[in-house]
Amino acid sequence: MSPARAAARARRSTASSRATRHRRWLRIGVAATLGVAAAIGISRIDFDEALKEITLPLRHDDIIRQQAAEKHLDPALIAAVIYSESHFRGGESPAGAIGLMQITPRTAHVIERLSGGTTFVTSDLNDPEINIRYGCFYLRHLLDRYGGNKVAALAAYNAGAGNVDRWGDSDLSLNEIQFSETRAYVDEVLEKEGEYRHKYAKDLGISG
Repeated sequence: MSPARAAARARRSTASSRATRHRRWLRIGVAATLGVAAAIGISRIDFDEALKEITLPLRHDDIIRQQAAEKHLDPALIAAVIYSESHFRGGESPAGAIGLMQITPRTAHVIERLSGGTTFVTSDLNDPEINIRYGCFYLRHLLDRYGGNKVAALAAYNAGAGNVDRWGDSDLSLNEIQFSETRAYVDEVLEKEGEYRHKYAKDLGISG
C-alpha cells in the first residue's frame, strides 16, 4: 500500500472514531438531560406535596369523610376547623382542650349527654376517631341551633353559645363578634374551608 493510500485510510479511521465518540457522548448527554429533567419533575412534585403538607395539612380524611356524611357537614369545613384548632397535631391546650378538634372535657360530657352516650371517659378525646366524631356532633348541633348560620356556629364553637346568644344569636355576622380572637378564628376557618375544598377535593370526597 502506498504511503498516500495508507495516510488516507488513517484519516478515515480517525474521523470514524471521532464520529463514534461524538455519537456516544451525544447519547450520554441526552440521557443525562432527560435524567435531570425527570429528577427535577419528581423533586417539584415532592416539593409541592411537602409544601402543602406544611401549609395546609390533612390527615384522617377517611374519618372526616365518614363523619361529614353521617352528620351532613361539609368535609372541607371539618378539615378547616381541625386546622384552626390544632393544625392536625392534636395534643392538649393550656385551657385543657384536647385532641384534633380541641374539645374540653366539659363540652365532651355535654356532647355525650346530647348524643345519648354513656361510656365516655376524658382519655377518649385522644382517639382521633372519637375526637372528630364528637367535634362533628357538636358542630352539627351548633349549626342546627343557629339556623345554619355558619358564622354563629363557629363563633359558638370557639367562644361558647352564651356569648353568641348575646351578640346576635342566629343573625350574628362576622363583624358583630365582639371578641377579636373569635372573630379572627371564624375568619380563618371560613378561609381555610375554601382552601381545603380547592386543594383536597378528591381526598375529602367533594364532587363538583
